[in-house]
Amino acid sequence: GEGGTPEKGLSNKAKKKAAKKAAALAKKAASAAAEGGGRPPDEKLPVGAVDYTKDFFAKRANLTVSGQLNVETHCCAMSDVYTFGPTFRAENSHTSRHLAEFWMIEPEIAFADLHDDINLAEDYIKYCVTYALEVCKDDLNFFETSPFGEKGLVERLRNVIAAPFKRLTYTEGIEILKKVVADGHKFEDSDIKWGMDLGSEHERYLCETVFKKPVVLMDYPKGIKAFYMKLNEDGETVAAADILVPKIGELVGGSQREHRHGVLKERCIASGLEPKAVWWYLELRKFGTIPHAGFGLGFERLILFITGLENIRDVIPFPRAPGLAEF
Repeated sequence: GEGGTPEKGLSNKAKKKAAKKAAALAKKAASAAAEGGGRPPDEKLPVGAVDYTKDFFAKRANLTVSGQLNVETHCCAMSDVYTFGPTFRAENSHTSRHLAEFWMIEPEIAFADLHDDINLAEDYIKYCVTYALEVCKDDLNFFETSPFGEKGLVERLRNVIAAPFKRLTYTEGIEILKKVVADGHKFEDSDIKWGMDLGSEHERYLCETVFKKPVVLMDYPKGIKAFYMKLNEDGETVAAADILVPKIGELVGGSQREHRHGVLKERCIASGLEPKAVWWYLELRKFGTIPHAGFGLGFERLILFITGLENIRDVIPFPRAPGLAEF
């Protein structure tokens, strides 16, 4: 986008004031652009502000973190659909499980609630694992016996398909973690409280140590989940579910979508999102709609989970991560 630089000679206080005003105006310009227009022609930009009306799309635009909102329109027209494509995250995470660009499989199913969504996700994971065990047996044996492989890989995968995944609510998960901390277990973040966003260490402890199998956590606090997730009757939680698996932590994140037009609009406002910026998404509910649900599964995390490799950068041809964009 186009923009200027702060004028020379301004005091630090004046610069801060100008920067604050610029940020507010940029937000206003982005909102106006999202509504289908730009900033008023007679409105002057302060020094340092970005004029998004002169940008490539004539509005503020970002790389997508999901194809879900768009594919919901297809779901409402054609019932059961999915998208599979690149996804971008600007999260500054330097871990063995994070990439700045990865591929995501995102089904969206019509006439479905959260439990239908979980059933589909569990079946999908088990299908992929079963296929690998039957068709890629030699490869899995290689990974297991390689010096860089995981001992007990095949047994771990067989355990995934041997029994139903353990299902419990987020609240129940928090209570379990609180108890293990009270009993003396130490996490990097041992301040366990309701409303926190669980870290990988907490997720892995639940599925690797407590239940020793994949775990489905459901009904998360609305404050740590997206605006489009269906608000539960308690008004505090949403119909969301994450599937946690040994070695990885979160493999799947999904939810039943909020199909009530008024509630969705209120959730937009409460989340700080201008409803007019997603007018087309709201219109899916405006004249009546269907209960629907979906999830996202990171493809590279699935490959990491099945191969037993240690670093997600080893399972994508051209890894891009914070500080790494060689290709």
